[in-house]
Amino acid sequence: MKLKIGTRGSKLALWQTHYVAEKLQAGGVESEIVVINTRGDKRQDVAITEIGTRGVFTEEIEEQLQRQTIDLAVHSAKDLQSSLPEAFEITAFTEREHTADVLVSHQPNFSLQSDQPLTIGTSSVRRKALLKHYHPHLNTVEMRGNLQTRMAKMEAGQCNALMLAYAGVHRMEYDRFIMHQFSTEQMIPAVGQGSVAVEVLVSLAKEKREVIRRLINHEATERQLRAERAYLKALRGGCSVPVFALATISGGRLLLQGGVVSLDGETLLKDQVVGSEDFPEKVGEALAEKIIAQGGNQVLDLIRAQ
Repeated sequence: MKLKIGTRGSKLALWQTHYVAEKLQAGGVESEIVVINTRGDKRQDVAITEIGTRGVFTEEIEEQLQRQTIDLAVHSAKDLQSSLPEAFEITAFTEREHTADVLVSHQPNFSLQSDQPLTIGTSSVRRKALLKHYHPHLNTVEMRGNLQTRMAKMEAGQCNALMLAYAGVHRMEYDRFIMHQFSTEQMIPAVGQGSVAVEVLVSLAKEKREVIRRLINHEATERQLRAERAYLKALRGGCSVPVFALATISGGRLLLQGGVVSLDGETLLKDQVVGSEDFPEKVGEALAEKIIAQGGNQVLDLIRAQ
């Protein structure tokens, strides 16, 4: 059996794809990597919110799945929209990396406690809004591009630090530039952050689907992300909406923390739900109900109107 894997072309995306390919190889399955340019990759000159709210980094890859020129697609789980088109499904999630957000800087003395004005580069609406809430003294600047491009922009003086997912920084071996790691209790990460998702056609041959799942899927991570994604789906969230959630599992119980924050950082709604790890979607939906009861829909309607 030989499988064709579709992926974006950034260095981080290719790291993720080779990681999946190595797991397949270890199980005796050969693969071929196919690089696909997405809308989000083509438009580096504007904020993600100006490109669209759905499928910014996945639409073109899904088109290749539909045409069956590839068998599976590899994505950062946090880049996937909350609802996939009917023809597609996520068949596997890799074991999750540490989920925290971090600040990286070329400035050896960088500190959040500095008296000097600081500018943080990020393209994430969630990170911008949470920084405004918890650290209103910081300025933020839009920072698009792959990780290497962003690091170069920072070194050129466009910002003092970048706010990024620890997982990507670690995978690209930039750990030495980490100057601050945020608490996940305070800076709850994006849904799916730290895991790699494998997407396939629902109609993919059963033999292929089963081997992909057997060799790649990490069961505990899958349950966590099923809860987070159910929460995201119930709130109709996505890359352009600052909705966030993080699930953890202990002793058969699943704890889901999450919330939503207004773009100006003024309104932050957070809550948590504990339930059985065997019913992760129910836990996600229960948390969504709690956030909606706090006024979450009003916050989200205002964000979408903007």
